[in-house]
Amino acid sequence: MKKIIIDYNDDNKKISTFLTGKFPNLNVNAVYKALRKKDIKLNDKRINSNEILHTNDVLVVYISDDILNGINPNINIPIVYEDDNIVVFNKPSDLEVVGDNSLTSIMKNNFSFLEPCHRIDRNTLGLVLYAKNADSLNILLDKFKNHEIEKHYIACCYGHAKKCDNLSAYLFKDSKKSLVYISDVPKKHYSKIQTSYKLIDYNADSNLSLLDITLHTGKTHQIRAHLAHCSLPIIGDGKYGSYELNKRFKVYSQLLCSYSLSFNFHTDAGLLNYLNGKTISLKDLPFNLLF
Repeated sequence: MKKIIIDYNDDNKKISTFLTGKFPNLNVNAVYKALRKKDIKLNDKRINSNEILHTNDVLVVYISDDILNGINPNINIPIVYEDDNIVVFNKPSDLEVVGDNSLTSIMKNNFSFLEPCHRIDRNTLGLVLYAKNADSLNILLDKFKNHEIEKHYIACCYGHAKKCDNLSAYLFKDSKKSLVYISDVPKKHYSKIQTSYKLIDYNADSNLSLLDITLHTGKTHQIRAHLAHCSLPIIGDGKYGSYELNKRFKVYSQLLCSYSLSFNFHTDAGLLNYLNGKTISLKDLPFNLLF
């Protein structure tokens, strides 16, 4: 059950439009089914029609979390690396790292202690590092904070990228809209960001570039927004990319993957010193079929 108070951004939206926007993996047919069964209450009244919502309306939805989030709790999540202190999962798309029906909530059932050391977007594929004990968690959080763990991403973008580039800009996060904005010049409340990439491959026929990306700052949606700002939108990105391009390539989930983690400790890592110099990566580069 979810109770939601409608804010001004969603005024005049139909229930089906609002719910499928709030829960991107929710099938609209599930909304209509819930309406038919009167499993949706609007302002304390059970309804069976697709009503228009208004600011401050109270919507109560009796749809299971699995259906709302489109998550299968029995989903196969590969382990890429594991030892006594850490485990690295290969997260599929359409799955949050934390929250209800997330990678963390699903996999916690298999471990006595399991906490994520970083996050990637719901629609980003790839490696997520977890600690299997409190000491390891504290060490790894500190190492991420001090940039002693290097993350690499693969992205498939539209446009002919340079052989390599080091991009700098400024980012503002609008939490209410769940969007970030990029500026080439400093502005109030904007944070400086840096994103570098190397060109892996280019398909001239489709004008697609496959990039190896390094994050030097870890802001929300940084890669997606920064590349789009530089006229290299990620294929399948529904928020910062191009609807027309996504439709043309028939891709509706962003082609962005966290594929490599390197441990480059400059200071003592205690019980995790054995990881220093180690790289954990996916065996196969994603998105190669497009090149």
